[in-house]
Amino acid sequence: MSAIITASGLSKSYGSFHAVKSVSFSIERGKIVGLVGPNGAGKTTVLKAILGLTSYNGKLDVLGYDPQTQRDLLMQKVCFIADVAVLPKWLKVCEAVEFVTQVHPHFNLERAKYFLNKTKINWNSKVKELSKGMVAQLHLALVMSIEAELLVLDEPTLGLDILYRKEFYNQLLAEFFDEGRSIVVTTHQIEEVENLLTDLIFIRDGEIVLDASMDEIGQKYVEVMVRREDIEKAQALNPVMEREVFGRKVFLFEGVAKDVLETLGETHSPSVADLFVAKMKERQL
Repeated sequence: MSAIITASGLSKSYGSFHAVKSVSFSIERGKIVGLVGPNGAGKTTVLKAILGLTSYNGKLDVLGYDPQTQRDLLMQKVCFIADVAVLPKWLKVCEAVEFVTQVHPHFNLERAKYFLNKTKINWNSKVKELSKGMVAQLHLALVMSIEAELLVLDEPTLGLDILYRKEFYNQLLAEFFDEGRSIVVTTHQIEEVENLLTDLIFIRDGEIVLDASMDEIGQKYVEVMVRREDIEKAQALNPVMEREVFGRKVFLFEGVAKDVLETLGETHSPSVADLFVAKMKERQL
């Protein structure tokens, strides 16, 4: 598999504030990657660099292009969705479709009609007359009608109820994603996307603290609900995190043999949310 994004020593500063601190990573074609971090961690800056929306230091290759100098060519192969509220309120649905038809060389009008005809959206309605869920459907229909190789999603379902969020991601997988395309997504609703992801990148204070496939994570990280009599043994194995659930101690371990951990209690794979909390608090242990 070939890398569609390769970053080497990627850095970005705003005055004395170092938003991204010489990070290096690669994303392979055909992957769905979660770029996750708390507010101010640097994830949006990384996305902006990938999309050619900000200057940076270091090297960055996206689909064979330099985002800083070849953005026009790059954006013919990339789609970007931020919060769906970005569509102008005065714009009609038919005007939005016409606009994208004119500006993007790889937009498929018949495909857009197919997607929109599956919704209750009226072609003559203005964006301000649509519910936020319908705006999300419109935005997704426009994006899925572009023959893009890379889709970048930055909190795409912010403010939507759970039914629309699930529909958004299910339709994305069913109608857009395939082995020739890749998706990079940032979201605070990690639990809703973890079953979609193939890879995870955690960023904290401008630095990458985790970069692994979901398979690698399943092999490397194990949670154990430890028996009371074995708590000291568990603590001696240097857990990544310790928490209490219904009066029981739960420990998260990294790189400890599973057969050893099974002697301490009930083992299972951690959720992405629990792993995220552990990696964000790692320095405090």
